[in-house]
Amino acid sequence: MPTTLKAKFDTRREAEMTVERLVQEQGIDRKNILIATDGDDNSVGSEQAGADTAGEDPTPQSRDDAALAGKIVVSVDIADDARAAEVKAAFNEFDASDVQG
Repeated sequence: MPTTLKAKFDTRREAEMTVERLVQEQGIDRKNILIATDGDDNSVGSEQAGADTAGEDPTPQSRDDAALAGKIVVSVDIADDARAAEVKAAFNEFDASDVQG
């Protein structure tokens, strides 16, 4: 029976790492994964990470204008309930919160 699993992440980087884990190691089709903001505003998460953090020399000048307007939501549609444990393990590996499904 098809089901949708959802989780929220504090940073865009955590969400992206989760998606890559699901696609590359679990073989989930990228078309079955949706990444969105937890709200209507553009957001990179509720915390800075990766390219949104301060740079070190000799990189270009750091930016402090990251859109920190809320968490990032990853939704995964799976046709096989047995895969739910794999998806939830990937969510947990990258510090997901509010896991549903």
